Amino acid sequence: MLNFTLQRTGKAFVVIVAVVVLNFLLIKLAPGDPAAILAGEAGSGDPQYVENLRQQFGLDKPVVVQLWNYLSGVLTGDLGFSYRNQVPVLDLILGRLPATLLLTGAALIFSLITGVLFGVLAARHRGSVLDSVITALALLFYATPLFWIALMSVLLFSINLGWLPPFDMETIGAGYTGWRRVLDIAHHMVLPTITLGLFYTAVYTRLTRASMLEVMSLDFVKTAHAKGVPNSRIIRRHVLRNAVLPVFTFASMQTGQLVGGAILTETVFAWPGIGRLMFDALMQRDYPVLLGVFLITAMVVVVVNFITDLLYRFVDPRIGIS
Repeated sequence: MLNFTLQRTGKAFVVIVAVVVLNFLLIKLAPGDPAAILAGEAGSGDPQYVENLRQQFGLDKPVVVQLWNYLSGVLTGDLGFSYRNQVPVLDLILGRLPATLLLTGAALIFSLITGVLFGVLAARHRGSVLDSVITALALLFYATPLFWIALMSVLLFSINLGWLPPFDMETIGAGYTGWRRVLDIAHHMVLPTITLGLFYTAVYTRLTRASMLEVMSLDFVKTAHAKGVPNSRIIRRHVLRNAVLPVFTFASMQTGQLVGGAILTETVFAWPGIGRLMFDALMQRDYPVLLGVFLITAMVVVVVNFITDLLYRFVDPRIGIS
């Protein structure tokens, strides 16, 4: 276990450094000069003012020097300074990260539970009406754009029916504390969580169904049926524990995509997370904030993959750690 942890930590460090370098170089290839944009918004077209801004943010130095300075800062916990907000990038991200982790975590749990549940139901009733309905709905939600679902959800459940709040993370000015605030946040989370999780629910449903059908056709399952083992026990202890492993693997790989989906979801629902922060930074050419969000996202993906490897042992102890 210790060797496994050390190996994965070393690999994670290499991956994160590669992500930092690659993202930095790609950002430098992007069109637009942040100094010129800031000068234009300040109402100044003076070349000297633009040059002063470039010097202030270190944009006048060679790319190699800028990359070295940025890497040195990252290794010491300094992610740079936001051009737009005039605050350290790390402070800006840490202020928004809990909201995004709450939303994406809830969406991941929702999609895994519902996806596995519907996949198991479809596999157990293969060829039935229930199987056809679940498969059709999974295909529908897989093909429907995320932003359309978000907008239609707001129109139906918030504006027309008035069941759920349409925007923000909690009621503004309510001043709730304790469990009252927890319930208020949970109430605001319903729409964005379901909206973000529906696409992945469709993916996990189809993946679970296919994996279940494959495992159910194996010889050890047929042997268990021949011995008279109850069908529910076979599904729970033999089929599902083997079929769910590909779902865990796919879920760990899609963690980064959840943040990408959170950009649209947080923008539509005005959710104060890093997805919305990244969108605003992109529109404002606030490149240090973009790089910081990319770095934090990469670290979250690495941590989730590490946790997934540990879950393999919990789901199936026969799998060794190597």
